[in-house]
This record gives sequence, C-alpha cells and structure tokens, in this order.
Amino acid sequence: MERKLKWRLESAGAEVIHDDEDFIVLNKPANLLVIPDRYRHDLPNLQAILTAELGKIFVVHRLDRETSGVVLFARTADAHASLNAQFEGRLVEKVYAGIVIGEPQGEQGRIDNPLAESSIPGVMRVDRKGGKESVTEYRVLERFHGYSFLEMRPRTGRTHQIRVHLKSIGTPLMGDKIYGDGKPFLLSSVKSSYRSSGEEKPLLDRTALHAFALSFDHPRTGERSNHSVGLPKDMNSVLRYLRKFRAY
Repeated sequence: MERKLKWRLESAGAEVIHDDEDFIVLNKPANLLVIPDRYRHDLPNLQAILTAELGKIFVVHRLDRETSGVVLFARTADAHASLNAQFEGRLVEKVYAGIVIGEPQGEQGRIDNPLAESSIPGVMRVDRKGGKESVTEYRVLERFHGYSFLEMRPRTGRTHQIRVHLKSIGTPLMGDKIYGDGKPFLLSSVKSSYRSSGEEKPLLDRTALHAFALSFDHPRTGERSNHSVGLPKDMNSVLRYLRKFRAY
C-alpha cells in the first residue's frame, strides 16, 4: 500500500483491513463520511481520500456517518460489477453490533417491516402497504437493566434499515438522533454515586451501531473473503459500565 495513502487514512482515524488489486476494505471510525456530503463537499470522506491517492475508486456500499466498522471499495470496474451483483443478489453476509435502549422479547427474532421514505427527505419509516421489503434478523448478546447488546444481520439493504427496524420493535439504538432519543451516554446515568467536579463528558455521543463483519466472494478468485473488526472504544466503554452497574 502507498505510504501516503496509509498516512492519510490513519490521520482520518481509518484503518486498512485488506488491500489487493481488486478491492480495499477499511475500518471506518464513527463520524467520518464514506462519500462526500451533498451540501458540504469540504468535509473529509473516505472516497475523496482514496481517489486522491489511487485515482478512480468505486463505492460498493455505504455506512451512515455515525456508524463505525467495515466498509468496502472496489479498485476496478470488473470488481465493482461483481461486488454490486453480490449485494443485489443478497449473497453478502453483513453483521452489525449495536447497543439499544430497552430489551427485545425473546433471545432472537426477525423484523419483517417494509420501509419507505417519510415526508422528511432521507428519513425512513415503516410502511406495510407501500414500502419495500425489509428484513433484519437479530439476537441478544447481553441483557442489562434497561439496555441490550444485540447482533443484527440485515437481509435487505434499505437506507437506515437497522435503525428504523429497532425503533419499530421498541428498542431504538442508543444515541440515535433521528430514530431514538439522541441522548449521549453518560456514566452518571447508570452510576448512582457518580460525582463530578466539572462538566461530564459522554462515554458515547453518536448512534451506537458498528459494522462488525462483511463476507463475500472474491471477485477474481471466487473464494469466500471474510473481514471483521472489533468494537470501537466508545461502545466498549459503554458495555463495560453497563456490565458493572446494570447487570442482572
């Protein structure tokens, strides 16, 4: 990998997971855009960084700005076509981890709620009559008093799908400013004896969603290509204190 590209990605908080002649896989930090903002073209984004150093690059899929984790770019038109076909054919396995407010019923479930755009551009809603098919499977990894740690596997790829689906079953993602209460996670909210001499800094101040793993067929060899990254620091910190102060 080009030294300058590696430096530019690391300066933006991103990490290279895999790089070959066909595609590049990155670990995206929260609050970094995948593609340019439609209004603020000056904001840092992965596509611009990659294009500046590699030339033509192809966006295969996207993550919301606040979502961290695995994101994939194609380096050639042929690889892009192959990977796009796999996403459209639902041959790509996507695994997410999230911390939600509340506790879902049962240890696992399937959310099958069609989605459509709401009257607010870019904001989605459940629309059982006119919406597009949208399916998310989940399982509970850990339960706490008032919170849960979930694994999600979206079987379709709608905008904001996981976020809307979790809201629809009464367990919105922690910190979600559109589909949840948008409140940052403060230690004082779970530790009754918390005392601070100044303004308390949140442990997490974004949507608590992480793209944990991505699996697909290599566009050149056909072999299964698996990529995963561990939870970021902010989500690990929240879980550590939930285990300490909100465990059953």
